[in-house]
Amino acid sequence: MAVKATQAPVKRQPTATPPFTIGTLRKAIPAHCFERSLKTSFAYLGTDLAAAAALYYASTWFSHPAVPAAVRWGLLWPAYWFLQGAVGTGLWVIAHECGHQAFSKYQTVNDTVGLLVHTCLLVPYYSWKHSHRRHHSNTGSLEKDEVFVPPVKKGPEPHINIHEYWWGRVAALFVTLVFGWPAYLVVNVTGRPYSRWANHFDPYSPIFSKRERVEVLISDVALAVVGSALWRAGTTHGWGWLACVYGIPYLIVNHWLVMITQLQHTHKALPHYYGKEWDWLRGALSTVDRSYGILDYFHHHIADTHVAHHLFSQMPHYHAEEATRCIKPILGDYYTFDGREPYTALWNDWADTRQVAPDADTPDSGTVWFTK
Repeated sequence: MAVKATQAPVKRQPTATPPFTIGTLRKAIPAHCFERSLKTSFAYLGTDLAAAAALYYASTWFSHPAVPAAVRWGLLWPAYWFLQGAVGTGLWVIAHECGHQAFSKYQTVNDTVGLLVHTCLLVPYYSWKHSHRRHHSNTGSLEKDEVFVPPVKKGPEPHINIHEYWWGRVAALFVTLVFGWPAYLVVNVTGRPYSRWANHFDPYSPIFSKRERVEVLISDVALAVVGSALWRAGTTHGWGWLACVYGIPYLIVNHWLVMITQLQHTHKALPHYYGKEWDWLRGALSTVDRSYGILDYFHHHIADTHVAHHLFSQMPHYHAEEATRCIKPILGDYYTFDGREPYTALWNDWADTRQVAPDADTPDSGTVWFTK
């Protein structure tokens, strides 16, 4: 049975050249919002690491004989997985800020912290840093953006679109949220097309320039070290133990990463551009803010201040809320916020955001929109 659409029509973001510039927006934000405090950044990092360590310590008591099995597996471990996944996502965001040089004004500090934290989360820090920088430089471009590049609709729809059916949507969402992140790293799923296999581990991948190859190799070596440590931990303490304390939280971190980024760049109100129609400012504005409730604090507000982040990627997360409040009145209709519960939005919009096409009356405008 097909899933019925119940949404009201979406008000599209304007596509005309905005009546403001990036300089206008910068002037509206207090100067202190652009200050990167080493002390404050390390305080957030230390808090997250302490929370992760405390959760791990608590987990060592779950197997105590006094804890009933039903409580252990029905309450304690699920709570640990959820909370450790939330904290791990916060650590992921801090390492992501290191890649943007938003952690501090010292590149050596940023890259050292980012490499250590991201590698522990099995992320190739330098490789992703470089591809992510290009994503920020080309957001909203069908030809040059690096991730969440939608295919252009060609011809009529097939007789059966599995995304219109609940079972097809469940299957697609499961695969996306569980395997989407490693699939992007390994085979460039949702990335822009290249002439040959593109991935984040090969220094000679077409994603990277010649001068970036050494850093890609450094990321690979760091991942090999962490992978060896995890292998040793599994063989020493048991693979079930490793799955519980690290494996499942790792998958939850990946789930949040894919879901957050998917919803940041996939919305029926947002345009994509191609050819000469694209420019950096309108591309950067083609993203959406959403709130995940209390998880916004765990995730360092990466979801509810994402528009400001795309405009000023070197701004630390602890200033992004204030900056968002300052620029919203200027952005006006160019600011998109979706107040729906995120899982509801993901489910309801899934079938309608698989591809893009120009409006029928402006086929050569250089602007395309999500469509069935």
